[in-house]
Amino acid sequence: EAMQQRGLEPDVITFSAAISACEKGGQWERALSLLEEMQQRGLEPNVITFNAAISACEKGGQWERALSLFEQMQQRGLKPNVITFSAAISACEKGGQWERALSLLEQMQQRGLEPNVITF
Repeated sequence: EAMQQRGLEPDVITFSAAISACEKGGQWERALSLLEEMQQRGLEPNVITFNAAISACEKGGQWERALSLFEQMQQRGLKPNVITFSAAISACEKGGQWERALSLLEQMQQRGLEPNVITF
């Protein structure tokens, strides 16, 4: 709102940064609200945006929402990276969904992505 009062329009980078700030502050609901607002404004989220939103859901214990976002990004033609998979795997782990976590780890490796310290 402050940006708009000054005649500035937020862009993908601005929204991604705001979603990331929500993730770090444990505000997963606000992060999803910003993701929705962004799309209503006709801005296309990118991998960084989705990573921040998935991480926000992971930190908020919302594994189902995290996986939904994981699917949405792929439906939009975006390719998950190591960060995306790590956040989704962690969300499943926190939700007690170990079979889903293992499935994601397998998908990650099938795509040629190497798990890192964060993944495990």
